[in-house]
Amino acid sequence: MVKEAYRKLLARQHYELIGSHSAVKICTWTKKSLRNQGVCYKEQFYGIRSHRCCQMSVTVNFCDMDCVYCWREHYNEPFTSIDDPKELVAKAVAAQRKLLSGFGGLEKTDKRKFREAQDPDQFAISLTGETLYYPHLSGFIKELKKKGFSSFVVTNGMLPEVMKNLEPPTQLYLSLDSPGKELQDRLCKPLHPDAWERLMKSLDIMKQLKQKTRTCIRITAINDMNMLDPAGYAALIRRADPHFVEVKAYMFVGASRLKLGLANMPLHKDVRKFSEEIAEHAGYKVIDEHPASRVVLLMKEDFDGRIMKF
Repeated sequence: MVKEAYRKLLARQHYELIGSHSAVKICTWTKKSLRNQGVCYKEQFYGIRSHRCCQMSVTVNFCDMDCVYCWREHYNEPFTSIDDPKELVAKAVAAQRKLLSGFGGLEKTDKRKFREAQDPDQFAISLTGETLYYPHLSGFIKELKKKGFSSFVVTNGMLPEVMKNLEPPTQLYLSLDSPGKELQDRLCKPLHPDAWERLMKSLDIMKQLKQKTRTCIRITAINDMNMLDPAGYAALIRRADPHFVEVKAYMFVGASRLKLGLANMPLHKDVRKFSEEIAEHAGYKVIDEHPASRVVLLMKEDFDGRIMKF
């Protein structure tokens, strides 16, 4: 499915293609963790070990939105050949090992972590594209479960029925970028004319899924664009009633630099302030924060299982 020019672009950006529409890329925090230079906020918030996390996509070149803050470059092309979910697990692990191979000879690499990193046990299925368009996503999640691996799945909420019937991952993320339809259309440029209605259905479904999986709403905060109307965000959060809300700063990186400026990237103190305003209206509390990632975690109440044991 991936055209040769785009394939070369992905290679230059250190993606490892593992199928017709799937790829792995090593996260910056995985690299930092291997050198004991810090860990991803997911490790701090949820217990996910950064050095054993595989960041991947099963829809590397298809998304039904063109969000202004997205750092990925893509062109949309229909699926022609569908990757086998069983094969993807082994291929993803092999790709992770290949991409990390050079770290074994670096003096600053933690050798114990490097050995453990050869066998990732957490899969962040979100890297690029809209994940729920992969027709065998449920099968892939089931294969990960058979291996005892955890999975975090991110969706933009445009496929509510697929989301409703999805094999429950360890944690399900739903992106929420605006408190209203008009701004959502401007920021995300959805292909679907009924995008806002689809998102509302997904919020309702997320509430139903709370008994099956951990749920999280992610707000990407963009300075001078969507850091407004905290009461509006709070109303949508109450509608979905997720376990977690993450308010995270837009980062001025990648392709997003063609659409936005450095001034659009808020400081952590601004993200914290906006998070507190949302929390006050939604009945949530600030539970944790990761200043290096400019992200704040909101919950109604903390609970013992938030940080998972592996």
